[in-house]
Amino acid sequence: VTTESNELALALGEGWGVVFRAVDEGVAYRFQCKGKVPAIISDEKAEFHFNGDCQSWLSFTTNDKKPEAMAFQNIYDQKPLGEAKDKLAFLPATVANGSVKLTILESDLRAYPGMFVKKSADGESLEGWFARYPKTFDKYPWRQQRYVTSTEDFIARTNGKLFQTPWRIVAVTEKDTEMPVNNLVYALAEPSKTTDTSWIKPGKVAWDWWNDWNLKGVDFEAGINFDTYKYYIDFAAKNNIEYVVLDEGWYESKKGDIMNPIPEIRLPELIQYANAKGVDIVLWTVFNVLDEHLDEAMAKYKSMGVKGFKIDFLDRDDQEAVELAYRIAEAALKYQMVLDYHGYYKPTGMSRTFPNILNYEGVFGMEESRWTELSNDMPLYDVTFPYIRMMAGRVDFTPGAMRNGTKDNWKAIYTAPVSMGTRCHQLACYIVHDSPFTMLCDAPTNYEREQECVDMITSLPTVFDRTIIPQGEMGKYIVTAREKDGNWYVAGQTNWDKRTITLCFDFLEKGKTYHATLFRDGINANHNAEDYKIETIDVNSDTVLDITMASGGGFLMKLGISN
Repeated sequence: VTTESNELALALGEGWGVVFRAVDEGVAYRFQCKGKVPAIISDEKAEFHFNGDCQSWLSFTTNDKKPEAMAFQNIYDQKPLGEAKDKLAFLPATVANGSVKLTILESDLRAYPGMFVKKSADGESLEGWFARYPKTFDKYPWRQQRYVTSTEDFIARTNGKLFQTPWRIVAVTEKDTEMPVNNLVYALAEPSKTTDTSWIKPGKVAWDWWNDWNLKGVDFEAGINFDTYKYYIDFAAKNNIEYVVLDEGWYESKKGDIMNPIPEIRLPELIQYANAKGVDIVLWTVFNVLDEHLDEAMAKYKSMGVKGFKIDFLDRDDQEAVELAYRIAEAALKYQMVLDYHGYYKPTGMSRTFPNILNYEGVFGMEESRWTELSNDMPLYDVTFPYIRMMAGRVDFTPGAMRNGTKDNWKAIYTAPVSMGTRCHQLACYIVHDSPFTMLCDAPTNYEREQECVDMITSLPTVFDRTIIPQGEMGKYIVTAREKDGNWYVAGQTNWDKRTITLCFDFLEKGKTYHATLFRDGINANHNAEDYKIETIDVNSDTVLDITMASGGGFLMKLGISN
């Protein structure tokens, strides 16, 4: 990322100062102090004032008793700012002032709490709010997950060295299509702590938890055991899927016993089997369970051949939680382990500082379809969060559902989950989302019935050279085009409204013909969301193509140069 900026630094006395930066895509500021003694920061005042009647898109906390303690996962509440709920919202937060959208984000969050925002009393501003520094903790018995029981009356304390608050960013976009490709959070983050990234491998993941280990037609009892994971590994190896995640259950969660895998999975043998097949293993864990054995666990599982960890249930962004996130990232970098920060606060640029952090959750993702209500409109959310949440960074949305429902027939089924929207809406996720470590969330035996979908998903890159948004409108639809090594990948999604778009291919290299494979909603997808059609066509930079997306639908297209 290359960003040019104008900077103004003001001295405030006693070692304190404030730095402002202005770039084409927005503005940012941060406080800093060069004090030589530790300091206590009782609070920070941040106010964002807007002129006139403004629309707001806010994701509110899901914990009314302890609003700062939750998973940073909720749909967007779109309302005039003055009518917004009187509760904390987590970042990013977007406000539209006329045709211009202003999105509040933060970057380079280190040793400091993350920021929430709340509507002001007059309804014309958003005010910053920060979690207080933790004082005492306890643990939930079912996972040994640590949580805060009491706090200090301050938000942060410094170590007496150079201290900086995070960058407070207001991204400015005049078109919705500029939003998903705004890179200010990444650009303002601390540069990488390593020059050797050769061992860091993005890729796709065969995943167990969302599909509830729900294999069928096999001759063994599916569950958290050796035979089940061997089947997942064989599926991954057959389809060139780089990783298998062993989610919750590979160690006894109630004991928090990360150093002793359960005997049923025969973990050393399983890892050897996976490595021989060219498949890498990543292990799930609760954040503090790993942190309490950090070097010991990293060393043990690295020596066994494990490639990384999926870290879950942090569910906070106070200073202590942020420091823990850095501590785990630094240890993983030392042991050359990749990380998936699941159950974490929104990205703040850590993937630039620690490129081994492949993904973040902080998104109302596919897991919600196991238990949510239809009123939590996921197709609407799917064409909203790429414009807002993806400005902060990558998303561990965990797509790939092979059981799909229409608005009329969808329902939550915990043990055999169904996505809201069509099959092609699911396939489009692999291009619409920034997700270098992305799941195939459904059961291998469900994928094997429709190999053409698996072949399409696994043929897609997970990192790209260039991304553009040819067209879209937040809350209605999105079309994303990504280029890798001269090939293009184009996908679109719509809300519950059936929609026909006219797609121009003027982003393609002139004078070249591209052979395209197109997955589009079938003619009956409004009734049966699993209906899709595959077409092959040739296109060039002058091609104009009408594509109809069903209710909750989408499309996915792969284009390779044919001349």
